[in-house]
Amino acid sequence: MKKRSNITVMAKLIGLVRPLTGYMILAIFLGLLGHLCASLLTVFGGYALLGIAGVYKVPTGFVFTLLLVCAFARGFLRYGEQSCNHFIAFKLLALLRNRVFFALRKLSPAKLEGRDRGDLIAVITSDIELLEVFYAHTISPAVIAFLFTVTACVFIGSFHPLLGVVALVAYLTVGLLVPFLLSKANGDNGLRFRERSGALSGFVLDSLRGLSETIQYGQGAERLRRMNEQTDALAEDEARMKRLAGRGTAVTGAVILTADLVMLVCASFLYQGGAVGFDGVLIPTFALMSSFGPVVALANLGSTLQNTFAAGNRVLDILEEKPQVEEVTGKEQVTFRDAGAEQVTFSYGSETILSDVSCKIPANTVTGIIGKSGSGKSTLLKLFLRFFEVKQGEIKISGVPVADINTSDLRAMESYMTQETSLFHDSIANNLKVAKPDATEEELTAACKKASIHDFIMSLPEGYDTEVGELGDTLSGGERQRIGLARAFLHDAPFILLDEPTSNLDSLNEAVILQSLAKERGKKTMVLVSHRPSTMRIADQVYSVENGRMS
Repeated sequence: MKKRSNITVMAKLIGLVRPLTGYMILAIFLGLLGHLCASLLTVFGGYALLGIAGVYKVPTGFVFTLLLVCAFARGFLRYGEQSCNHFIAFKLLALLRNRVFFALRKLSPAKLEGRDRGDLIAVITSDIELLEVFYAHTISPAVIAFLFTVTACVFIGSFHPLLGVVALVAYLTVGLLVPFLLSKANGDNGLRFRERSGALSGFVLDSLRGLSETIQYGQGAERLRRMNEQTDALAEDEARMKRLAGRGTAVTGAVILTADLVMLVCASFLYQGGAVGFDGVLIPTFALMSSFGPVVALANLGSTLQNTFAAGNRVLDILEEKPQVEEVTGKEQVTFRDAGAEQVTFSYGSETILSDVSCKIPANTVTGIIGKSGSGKSTLLKLFLRFFEVKQGEIKISGVPVADINTSDLRAMESYMTQETSLFHDSIANNLKVAKPDATEEELTAACKKASIHDFIMSLPEGYDTEVGELGDTLSGGERQRIGLARAFLHDAPFILLDEPTSNLDSLNEAVILQSLAKERGKKTMVLVSHRPSTMRIADQVYSVENGRMS
C-alpha cells in the first residue's frame, strides 16, 4: 500500500468535489449564516440585557425581534447546510463506487489475481462509506470555520484589538492545534485499523466459503480462535482511538473554558483602564462563549478523520494503481482468420511459466493442448485473451499482435470458458446473458442444447428463471461447467478457448460435450486445453506442454 500524507489524501479527495462545486458553495454560505445566527442569539441577548439594565440605550423590542428571526433562521439554515452536504457526500460516494468498479475492471485480471477478495469488498463498502464523514462533515465545516473565525475576530476586535487577538488564539488552538496534536498522537492507528478490518472481512469470507470443510475436519474451534484474535486486535485499535478521541474532547472543553476566562479577565482589565466600556466586557465575552461551534466541529473530527483518511488512502490505492495491461483503442478493426504464438516467454514475477513457446492455430480447426497441471496450459489461453502481456515473443490473431488489436474487438472475437465457472446469485437465464445481454430465448435454448444442459434446466421448477444461489452453490460442478460452456456458445465468437471443459464431467457427459464441440468443427476455431487424453480425440492437432515448453 502506498502511504500518503493526510494533506495529500485530503487534496485528492477534495479534487473529486469539482462536479458539485455549486452545491458546496451553497452549503458553505448556508452554514456560515447559520453559525452567525447561532452566535448572534447570545450577542443580541447581551445587548438586550444592557438595554434592560439601562447601561446601553438599545431598542429592546427590536432586539427581541432579531432574536426570534435568528432563532428561526438558524434552524432552516442548518437544515439547508446539512441537506447540501449530504447530497454532495452521497452523490460522491456513488461516483466513487462507480470509479472504483471501473478501476477494478481495468486492473483485472493481472493486478487482482491473488488479491484478498474480502479486503477488496471492505474497500468498496465500508472504506468508501467512511468518506461520507469527510465530504459531509469536513470540507464545508473547515471553510465555514475559517470564514466565521475571521468574522468573529473582526467583530470582537472592534471593541479592542487585544480582545480580537485573544479570540484568534482561542480559535486557532481549538480548531487547529488540538486536532493536529490528536492526529499526531493517533499516528498510524487509523490505517492499521482499516487494514485489520479488511483482513478480518477476508477471513470471514473464507470461513463462510469453507464452512463444510471446517465442520468435516473439526477445525471450527481453531477457526473461531483465529477469528477472535483478529477481532480482539481490531477492538484494541478502536479502543485506543476512542480513548484519544475522549481526551481530545476533554482538552477542547478545557481550552474553551480557559479562553472564555482569559477573555473576561482581559476585557475587565481594559474596562478598568478605561479602554472599553461595560459593553466591551459583556459583548466580547458573550460572543466568544457562543462562537466555538465551527471550530469545535473541526476539533471533534481530529480522531475520526484518521480513520477516514486511512480509508481514503486505501480507495486511492485502487484508483491510482496502473493496470499491467492497458486497453487498446483507435486501431483498425481486425477480422479473425487464424491465431498463433511465436517464441513466447512469460513469467509470473521471477517464476518462468512459458519458455520459447510457438504454435499455429489454423482457422476452423480444433487444436488440443495437453499437459500436467501447472505446466502453463491455462496461462497460454490468457495470453491469447491478452489478460497479461508477454515478456518475449508475440501472440497474434490474423497475423496481428494482440497488443495492436482494439481490446473490444479482441473480446468480441474470442469466447473463453474457465476451469471454474463463476455464477452470480441470479437466474440461470441472466447468468447465461453475461455472454450476450440481448440474447433471445431461442438463442439461450440453442446454446444450452449444444452444451447438453437444456434438458436439465427444463426439469427445474422455474426453468431458465431458476435462481442458482450464491456462487451457483445449488448446482453441481458438472452443471456449472456446462452452463459455462453454454455461455461460450452463446457469445458466438469465431475463436473459442476452452480450459478443461470436461474436467467435472463423467465419461458419458464428456462424450456428449465432445460430440457438441465436434459439430462446431468447420464453423469455429477452437483451442481445447485438458490433461485428459480422452478429451483430445476430437482435436485436429495436439500440442503437449511440459515444464513451460511446447512440443
